[in-house]
Amino acid sequence: MPDLEITIIGAGVVGLAIAARLSKKHPDLVVLEKNQKYGLETSSRNSEVVHAGIYYKPDSLKARLCVEGRDELYALAKRSDIPCRQITKLITATTPEELQKLEIIYRNGLRNGVPLEMLDAKKTLSMEPNIRSVGSIFSPLSGVISAHALMDYYYHSTITNGAAVQHRCEAVGIGRSNKGYTLIVEENGRRSEFTTEKVVNAAGLSSDRVAEMAGVDVDRSGYRQVYAKGSYFAVVSSKSKLVSRLVYPVPMNEGMGVHALIDGGGRLKFGPDVEYLPGRHIDYAVAETKRALFAEAIRRIVPAITEEDLTPDMSGIRPKLQRKGEAPKDFVIAEEKEKGLEGFVNLIGIESPGLTAAPAIARYVESLVD
Repeated sequence: MPDLEITIIGAGVVGLAIAARLSKKHPDLVVLEKNQKYGLETSSRNSEVVHAGIYYKPDSLKARLCVEGRDELYALAKRSDIPCRQITKLITATTPEELQKLEIIYRNGLRNGVPLEMLDAKKTLSMEPNIRSVGSIFSPLSGVISAHALMDYYYHSTITNGAAVQHRCEAVGIGRSNKGYTLIVEENGRRSEFTTEKVVNAAGLSSDRVAEMAGVDVDRSGYRQVYAKGSYFAVVSSKSKLVSRLVYPVPMNEGMGVHALIDGGGRLKFGPDVEYLPGRHIDYAVAETKRALFAEAIRRIVPAITEEDLTPDMSGIRPKLQRKGEAPKDFVIAEEKEKGLEGFVNLIGIESPGLTAAPAIARYVESLVD
């Protein structure tokens, strides 16, 4: 018999959501987290937006799991007193030329089953008089949630179910054994090993490396990730009431564009931009030199905000499967039996809408594990 039934590598919001769900029926489970606390990377450095499911390719995992996860998150937040507000969202066209692209986004969202409404300029400006708009999409199901409170909920649910979360414990080797898998872990400079029947790789920024450790050819499989940094700037309090909901531009290039969001403390922030990092370098500094570019992007949707109104806030790093200039790629969530790794589940490229989709991802992984 192996030492454990299931080992989950990575205690971000997705790993914790999986742990909370699986541990109900499989308490002989451990989550390995290399950092001193859960959720210190991508899960705690993002917009905390509950996405409605508008942009993603129909029938993709991103689209399906986002829509399912959105509804589950709202229900969970209400049931468990997790701070969450369904503050709604506008995607605003700022020039007549953008209306055609807005229509494409609208139709894509409808295909994903998202309730949306096309608004003319008058209706849009009656809702948000301080933005620039010639028309918009209104999304009533978009909102914001406390990612930290959500992770706290999943963590405590996992522990209550009898499973364990082991911090400062990094997986450094994975091998096949007649008992399933042998994991080599490093804790405080010391290495040890144990056996586990099944492995769920939810290691976020490191998930492709974990897959490689298990013997997956990540380049042939299309699992190699690149890091895309996103920075945020906060707006001075005197202008924090210029918008009352999420306001997004029509996307121009990669990502959804620098957008307006209101955090849990009521601060108005804008972000994220998209900056592909060289190699795998982790850098969370927000460069002052970006202020002018941010101001230009922000004035596109909220003209009254100037460069002097902005201060550097935070940044996060997204694990992307597409390189710069490539079309977006879907989540990889796969049980790897065909690669000779039965009972090994990979989650690769879990960027936005990973937070929104987390409860639905957990259910999907449960179907693969069981």
